[in-house]
Amino acid sequence: MHYVLTLVATPGGLDSRHVEAARAALSAEATLAATDWLADATACDLRFDAPSPAAAEESVRRALGDAAVDLVAQPIATRRKKLAVFDLESTVIANEMLDDMAAEIGVGDRVADITRRAMNNEMVFEDSLRERVALFAGQSVDLLDTVRSGIVLDPGARIFFATCRAHGVHTALVTGGFDVFAEPLADELGIDTTHANGLEIEDDRLTGRAREPVHGRDTKRARIEELATRYGLEASEVMAVGDGANDLAMLAWAGIGVAYHAKPAVAATARHRFEHVDLRGLLFIQGYRAEEWVTT
Repeated sequence: MHYVLTLVATPGGLDSRHVEAARAALSAEATLAATDWLADATACDLRFDAPSPAAAEESVRRALGDAAVDLVAQPIATRRKKLAVFDLESTVIANEMLDDMAAEIGVGDRVADITRRAMNNEMVFEDSLRERVALFAGQSVDLLDTVRSGIVLDPGARIFFATCRAHGVHTALVTGGFDVFAEPLADELGIDTTHANGLEIEDDRLTGRAREPVHGRDTKRARIEELATRYGLEASEVMAVGDGANDLAMLAWAGIGVAYHAKPAVAATARHRFEHVDLRGLLFIQGYRAEEWVTT
């Protein structure tokens, strides 16, 4: 068997009906091996051979309909990645930090609309960032501490990154957000490398400008390639995860690019998408059993 399709749900959310529907969809065009449960009622593998794993994956999606199950089909040989590269906001954390900052100073609706349009590929990310940052000109740096205290981690973030460290996986944040938020989180989670934008600060006040050049979609693609080269890896050995339009090039380059609870335009474009489970699901699609996870 050369391919594996992994079904993942929230704990207790996967049962024999889902598995049998998936097996029936695969059997029309694939040779199947036995089901291998990675965690009871939560995740399982279906190993198969078929002319097109992408077509097999779509067949299973159609068969499952609106079931709250995420799934990925991929080659078995390269499923365990050696480098995992993540967006930060609405991915590793639930927040959009500029939106949170804007809410604190009473311009939340204005900034949130710009963020939404940028993440849904309706405007150029770099322009949207400059437009949003300009609204904070003159604000005290205390604003950064205020919103930092409200950061909410994805429920699976600590386990995901701790398990990566234990298994020798390189990790990176490559974000269009800001280093004042990304770098402390990377230290907290044990993430190896961070690439982020910077905010100009003078006399303990925000100037309303981001440090140039502003990092956008093309920069993210360049960074993930640089990281792979640094570690001597092929694209097939790399996972990328993000939610916004500025992540699309990075997701397309990686061996597995996961649109994670993504904006509609991104979910419609990316080959792989997670809509239901948290970051722990990314461990299952790499073949890690629940007992292999590192809890913190």
